[in-house]
Amino acid sequence: MAQAIVQVDAFTAEPFRGNPAAVCLLDSPRDDGWMQAVAKEMNLSETAFLLPESDGYRLRWFTPEVEVDLCGHATLASAHVLREEGLLAPGTQAKFHTRSGLLTAKSQDDRIELDFPAEPAARAEPPAALLAGLRLRAGPKHVARNRFDYLVELDTAEAVRQLSPDFALLREVEARGIIVCAASDSPDYDFVSRFFGPAVGVDEDPVTGSAHCCLGPYWGERLGKGRLTGFQASARGGVVGIELREARILLSGQAVTVLRGELLH
Repeated sequence: MAQAIVQVDAFTAEPFRGNPAAVCLLDSPRDDGWMQAVAKEMNLSETAFLLPESDGYRLRWFTPEVEVDLCGHATLASAHVLREEGLLAPGTQAKFHTRSGLLTAKSQDDRIELDFPAEPAARAEPPAALLAGLRLRAGPKHVARNRFDYLVELDTAEAVRQLSPDFALLREVEARGIIVCAASDSPDYDFVSRFFGPAVGVDEDPVTGSAHCCLGPYWGERLGKGRLTGFQASARGGVVGIELREARILLSGQAVTVLRGELLH
């Protein structure tokens, strides 16, 4: 039976910017092998699978290589598709049951707001492969780690933009990914970041919503702010709004549909 699939650029208002995600609207459960094969076929950083349940949707995320526990941009894309399909009215809340518990999304004007768990990082000793793989020109200001990723702060935003990592070395780092960040050199943003996840099949993720669950608490404490705006300085670029709420974090952004189709197998 054919399954509808939609490709959405998330955390952007412009097509071919932000982070592309595929969203597959399931009408019945499918096995893990099929979902992983579809994600590999789509070859995007994440493909989301939505299955209706009595009080919301079961939501799962797959990279081309593995299933992941938390993904922001594909959740934003999923809420965007529900809104466009008339399944999420403005101001109403979508409920997603995931491997990271209940996540919600609310459509507000031209933006979507996600309610995610905060994932603060604690200071950590960097493994040799991390520093060697980033090929830093100067030592990091700070290295920390949460349950998913390493966070590395550099001296300048320009240093973040100029990074050219050795992905083979970064693949040896035992973490989902590596977040690299610095204070912004633009008044439009509080910080800039990039995200590298070769261990899960994504060398560089264009805009990583879940990384901001770590970046938000980190920069909120550094800057003494409860509301922040982050810019992910990948080649595509994307903007993430952040509001800190104790153990939770509100992430907000825009999205645009670029492709609709059907999976025939």
